[in-house]
Amino acid sequence: MNEDVAFIQEQVDRHHVWFSESLPMIASENIISPLAREMLLVDFQDRYAEGLPGERYYQGNEFVDQVEVRVTELAKRLFRCRHADVRPISGTNANLAVLFALAEPSDTITSVALSDGAHISTAKFGAVGVRGLKTITYPFNTRDMNLDVDGTIKLLREVRPKIALFGQSVFLFPTPLKELRDTLQEIGSYVWYDGAHVLGLIAGGQFQDPLREGAEIITGSTHKTLPGPQHGILLAEPRDEKMEKKLLRAVFPGVVSNHHLHAMASLGITLAEHLEFGRAYAEQIMRNAKALGQALHERGLRVLCEHLGFTASHALAVDVTEHGGGAEVALNLERANIITNKNLLPTDTSPVRPSGIRLGSQELTRIGMRESDMQDVADLIARVVTKGEDPKKVARDVAAMRREFRSVHFCFEAGAAAHLRYRMTRPA
Repeated sequence: MNEDVAFIQEQVDRHHVWFSESLPMIASENIISPLAREMLLVDFQDRYAEGLPGERYYQGNEFVDQVEVRVTELAKRLFRCRHADVRPISGTNANLAVLFALAEPSDTITSVALSDGAHISTAKFGAVGVRGLKTITYPFNTRDMNLDVDGTIKLLREVRPKIALFGQSVFLFPTPLKELRDTLQEIGSYVWYDGAHVLGLIAGGQFQDPLREGAEIITGSTHKTLPGPQHGILLAEPRDEKMEKKLLRAVFPGVVSNHHLHAMASLGITLAEHLEFGRAYAEQIMRNAKALGQALHERGLRVLCEHLGFTASHALAVDVTEHGGGAEVALNLERANIITNKNLLPTDTSPVRPSGIRLGSQELTRIGMRESDMQDVADLIARVVTKGEDPKKVARDVAAMRREFRSVHFCFEAGAAAHLRYRMTRPA
């Protein structure tokens, strides 16, 4: 066998083993169902389909078109919207499409600041900067980890942005869209909600309902609380036909050529499964996150927003300044097979050495954990962070815990003990 091929296969296999013995808690990740994973291995992977169904620039799309039409219908049904585009290949790609459609260089956009939990695509060095927009950030209530409503209303009236963008990567509580709706209608801004982290919660009838609360557009990646493939989606209630056409053209030919047909098909499976299981899954995600926040607090960790119940989503933000800071703590937890990430908190200035870590409950929920299991997870985290135990010793106990959680839940294969170690069959 070729040495390079053997090396790559070995590293992938080692990764599979490692994660099968770990607690994956990064808030922006999840695992897809066995049926959705099958779609990533089909001939769609090898094909092109530029344009819309029935209006392609390539031949050979008869069945691709039928799948795309069905996936689009599923997205509209799940999110209860008039417009859905399943062609973006990532959340940031969907964000670029909105910027391309609705803003011109030098226009003003308002958004949450990075240090307050926004995604990097809203920064000058991200998608917003690529479009050449002027960014102004909202006043933020750091105690509640949410917008300062009065300050935001004042800012919106003063700035009158072309686009008012809401949404975060540290997304603990619903955005106060209802409180801002009258002001946003008064100034005429496009209202855009980046729901990448909370799409699965929204689709499950939890967290909030942006399109009914004042947002016109939702974008997101499809692999976080919505447990699908790494892909993107754009959902909207366009104010008129002109806006809808702008959004369509911004995706193609604007920012997408071929839209990764295998991932689009896989997303369709996920949407169908979420229509069936999404509410139960979203409810359990949120119960687990709250239980974990309480358990960590009881073990001496400073979980933000205790006064609000720590979180109303899948995510927790933990200030670990007293324990060496986010970078050091995240690395020690990784050595214990607890996979998290360092994260900026509102008082931070350095993304390299932030004071916080971010935790997510969505993947632990996906493999069958419930509130009582969060006590055990909190014990393992505390042994590393507050008690300073050898991470390698804790890793053995993490691996032992994971032996009880080997199947994917909340999907059509939920009762079939679908094993998490996936390996493609190799030729002899």
